[in-house]
Amino acid sequence: QVQLVESGGGLVQAGDSLRVSCVASGRTFSRYTMGWFRQAPGKEREFVAAIWWSSGRTHYADSVKGRFTISRNKAENTVYLQMNSLKPEDTAVYYCAARPSMATSYDDWGQGTQVTVSS
Repeated sequence: QVQLVESGGGLVQAGDSLRVSCVASGRTFSRYTMGWFRQAPGKEREFVAAIWWSSGRTHYADSVKGRFTISRNKAENTVYLQMNSLKPEDTAVYYCAARPSMATSYDDWGQGTQVTVSS
């Protein structure tokens, strides 16, 4: 059973930086892809970034490319999302998710962490 626990959310001002973390347990993640998603009030959940655990290859949504960086620490089974130059439209609950790299959908999700960016 995969468990994902996010932390690090908070209230920041536009232009600030924030890093959210996701501690993963319950599996060996060498063949997994880890993702970050977000959901703003009244909107559908959207993809933010993903990282292939073994290779470190990354993929980003166009809306965050150049501002956000996803990374992982294999020794600590932790995935990070470094968010720079934050905008009010980045305000959302941020969720960590995991899927086997050969799968097409994410089946395991964390509880989410709130990120609020004030203007």
